Amino acid sequence: MTDDPVIQPSADVSDLAAIGVRTRVWHLAQVREGAQIGADCNIGRGAYVGPEVVIGNSCKLQNYALVYEPARLGDGVFIGPAAVLTNDEYPRAANPDGTPKGTDDWHAVGVTVEAGASIGARAVCVAPVTIGAWALVAAGAVVTKDVVPHALVVGVPARRIGWVGTAGHPLEAEGDDWVCPVSGERYRETDGTLSAIV
Repeated sequence: MTDDPVIQPSADVSDLAAIGVRTRVWHLAQVREGAQIGADCNIGRGAYVGPEVVIGNSCKLQNYALVYEPARLGDGVFIGPAAVLTNDEYPRAANPDGTPKGTDDWHAVGVTVEAGASIGARAVCVAPVTIGAWALVAAGAVVTKDVVPHALVVGVPARRIGWVGTAGHPLEAEGDDWVCPVSGERYRETDGTLSAIV
């Protein structure tokens, strides 16, 4: 068994991209110049990773996920099928005078997804936003504001309806605490943020 990345012949991976050990890039995926993908990642069929995007270790981009520059993904991030991380606050194809917009006509802004967070299928994160560590964005949600760590957000626009633990399951209220039904981890909510009880 080798530590080399596995890149399918039909994938379009720039020679100027850095692909970590044991990472797999599947059929029809595109990884652009300057992108950095960590070790043990899975880049699904038809996924897109823009120029200079940085992806941590042990991340998973499901089929047809679109991650536009200058996105930053921490370790262990999950991006669901057909989810989109945008990069343009004021999108236009052409300038007011009718000339096509070029790279000098706009300023790319990115989405930051912190360690362990998950973005559900067909969700859209509208840059610039930060998705906090271990947060869960539900399928089809549209995120227009920052999401605090461990938040469970749903809807259009996305709003918090609960909390999730590091196992990804919704936490259950138990007195003043929030408890993970899978791991037993306990958390305490203070002023709209969640902290682990150690």
